[in-house]
Amino acid sequence: MAIPPALVKTARCGWSWQWQQLMGGLGPADSDGNYRRPAGDHPSAALPVKPVEGRLAENRCILILGRSCPWAHRTWLVHTVRQLGDSLNLLMAKADHQGGLWKLDPPWRNCNTLLELYRHCGASPSYRATVPVLVDPLERRILGNESAQLVELLNLWPAAAAAPDLEPEDLRSAISDWQKLLQTDVNDGVYRCGFARTQAAYDRAEADLFNALDQVEHSLGSHGPWLCGDRLTLADLRLFPTLIRWEAVYDPLFGCSRQPLWQLPNIWRWRQQLLALPGVLATCDSKAWRHDYFGALFPLNPGGIVPAGPELSTLVNSGVPTT
Repeated sequence: MAIPPALVKTARCGWSWQWQQLMGGLGPADSDGNYRRPAGDHPSAALPVKPVEGRLAENRCILILGRSCPWAHRTWLVHTVRQLGDSLNLLMAKADHQGGLWKLDPPWRNCNTLLELYRHCGASPSYRATVPVLVDPLERRILGNESAQLVELLNLWPAAAAAPDLEPEDLRSAISDWQKLLQTDVNDGVYRCGFARTQAAYDRAEADLFNALDQVEHSLGSHGPWLCGDRLTLADLRLFPTLIRWEAVYDPLFGCSRQPLWQLPNIWRWRQQLLALPGVLATCDSKAWRHDYFGALFPLNPGGIVPAGPELSTLVNSGVPTT
């Protein structure tokens, strides 16, 4: 039996109103429907007062991550590339979709959730209990929870002599320029596409996104193999978490689908090269990405079906484009 058109129209109007309300729970938008990431209160990232070298394992600082979070992923990459495991422990938090919070797995000092950990450390109630977060157990203090600051701090973290400097003095201006472009138009740009409230807002975000990717493609082709030339820097590690999630999340769920990455051969090769660095593949979990994005973002995927996807290294290493 066919559903009467009038009933379909009424249902669509009702769902459209409900969708707008639900989208408001994901993040604010301006009067034109453009997604605006809320400004959060956070402490200024700082190195611990007490030396990190020589601490017992249980007293080492901990970097708390979530596998699906791209902002946490960039800090994990710095930890991996600079081989900070001897002085900085990692702890994984797991997204609880029903409870709307992060659970610690395993618990830490009788804290079962990230919110409990923030309270344990005496954090301001205005701080959002999210990842990444860097904690010093000796001081019982949060050292930082803003990823752009944390990657810079971790680049200064005591490390072996062979650890790379990811923000060398002579490249800081170039790294800063990339940060200004990529943070707004790519790393946040995919969310501006996915969380847009109107077609016009989506069109603006999508245009900015692919214009920025064109600049990356051109720069890699003329000044590569990395964004700042022949040295890997924070600019690369800030961009990678977005582009490694492209086919798993941002293309199918957020509508970033104008151009597949294989049509951008310099970006494709850059991504292959970064994934091949020691330890980087272990920081990537495409199954967790799909589970948390498709499973948690109800307004974008109300059916809750989590799609299958290819094995990540097979996808990324499926040949270097020739054009």
